[in-house]
Amino acid sequence: MEPLQSLALAAGLAWASGVRMYAAVFIVGLIGRLGYVHLPEHLQVLEHNGVLIASGIMLFAEFLADKVPGFDSAWDSIHTFIRIPIGAMLAWGAMSDAGADAQIVAAILGGAITGGTHLAKMSTRAAINISPEPFTNWTASFGEEGAVLAGLWLVFRHPVVFLVLLVLFLAFVAWLVPKLLRFLRGVWRRFKGERPAPTALTN
Repeated sequence: MEPLQSLALAAGLAWASGVRMYAAVFIVGLIGRLGYVHLPEHLQVLEHNGVLIASGIMLFAEFLADKVPGFDSAWDSIHTFIRIPIGAMLAWGAMSDAGADAQIVAAILGGAITGGTHLAKMSTRAAINISPEPFTNWTASFGEEGAVLAGLWLVFRHPVVFLVLLVLFLAFVAWLVPKLLRFLRGVWRRFKGERPAPTALTN
């Protein structure tokens, strides 16, 4: 695999793991198994029957869980401890053709990308769940699934385009997440009945 393709694959798997980890593992393993792409050596394990079956089952479970308001946030909270290390491992495996030093760098940056993407997803869905109707939740869920499919397609067909879009996405996340967290803190304070601290008057 070409270096640029490997870089895009590492970044793409890390990004997709923060949104739909099981889908990313299943899709990449399946297209490798069917011979559409030749995966790096350390990712070829994704093509094995056991991995495909397990990731396929969990893909279906996550598809259902992500459509239930409230439960999706609990699912995301639990997967904080799963998505980030798996995203780092997948990024590490994607760079197996580039040497051990490149793999370590990929694992570190891949974990950071997965963590940032996961935090953006989790905080966004928590904000959406404040609405009592499920349709916004379903729209967000299907949108995330479509984004993962489109992102992985770009990884293999247009890696440069994917990498540019990823940089823009991460910049947007850095701008958005602090605002979402402040909004959620404000909602939680109102829920507990706390009043905002009075501001001092100036002469």
